[in-house]
Amino acid sequence: MVSDGNAPIERISLREIVLPLREPFATSHGTMVDRRLLLLHLRDGDGCKAFSECVALPDPGYSHETTGTAAEAIREEIAPRVLGRRFDGADDLHELLSPAFPDQPMARAAVEMGAWGLAAERRGISLARLLGGERARIEAGVALGIQPDIETLVAKVRGAVDAGYRRIKFKIRPGDDLEPLTAARETVGDGFQISADANSAYTLDDADELAALDDVGLTMIEQPLGHDDLEGHAALQRRIATPICLDETITGRDRAEQMLAARAGRIVNLKPGRVGGLTEALAIHRLCHDRNVPLWCGGMLESGVGRAYNVALASLPGFTLPGDLSPSARYWHRDVAAPEWTMDEQGTVAVPFDTPGIGVEVDRDRIDDLTVSRQILT
Repeated sequence: MVSDGNAPIERISLREIVLPLREPFATSHGTMVDRRLLLLHLRDGDGCKAFSECVALPDPGYSHETTGTAAEAIREEIAPRVLGRRFDGADDLHELLSPAFPDQPMARAAVEMGAWGLAAERRGISLARLLGGERARIEAGVALGIQPDIETLVAKVRGAVDAGYRRIKFKIRPGDDLEPLTAARETVGDGFQISADANSAYTLDDADELAALDDVGLTMIEQPLGHDDLEGHAALQRRIATPICLDETITGRDRAEQMLAARAGRIVNLKPGRVGGLTEALAIHRLCHDRNVPLWCGGMLESGVGRAYNVALASLPGFTLPGDLSPSARYWHRDVAAPEWTMDEQGTVAVPFDTPGIGVEVDRDRIDDLTVSRQILT
């Protein structure tokens, strides 16, 4: 990113909010009934402001980072390195934070992505244009948690198809895989994209069980094994026909390079809030785009603020598969961002190319009602 003469970041307001989910969301790690998350509000010396979001979950499982540890890292370590310091661009901020906090990518991503939001506001252009996005609309998929029974699952599948979603992703775990996926395939027919997300719930000893999923015709199976098991994923990919997509494994460009070298998967789920921010996400995007590796933008049950950053990134060429970019109403009774994210009948989400900044405003009254703690860092 070229220098734009930006003023130092003077203040970071850090809020913890609890946003109720429309319905419980179950994965192999457990069930969530509300989303505890961190919202950041950055302000620079020229008065430019931007919101960003930390995607860390309340409890460890998906990652060792949590909402609590991320808040502490931002408050005690990251903000003091950033506040009052002048950067030529958000990529320079990334270069400072990445080696200093290698084990806290979600915490530093929240600040780094906010710096990108500030840069877009300062230039008076949309974040999508600043990143190099090209597409005015992007295809949306939906993620369904583990359901209590097949009848409930089928009903939700039919509802997702009727709503226009281009792809349905199903959370799975040992014992909750072949039967629900087969029922889903019978419901949608052969031409519809469905995929499975295991969140590292399996081991290589489950290879036969995973190979049985080949008959379902999945677009991919996401992160079947442990996040650090490249060798196991490579062995599993040789055993099964379904393409493996890696998510938790991809912590940066170097890890994506290792995945491709080991042939441990064929698809990448790119989440900017998980890989340390948009600078690292752009590096991974370039690698995959240059090598014709399919990309899609995953979700972490973000509010409309986090969704804004994902939509901007997913507008880049190379994101060839529908992302987890569901409209606000899919997960929330009422979002914290306005306008709320919506989807048309063709299952696409509009990219706010002509709106400066991240493309949404934050409903201050709404976040005040949801805030459980707040701290202003200067």
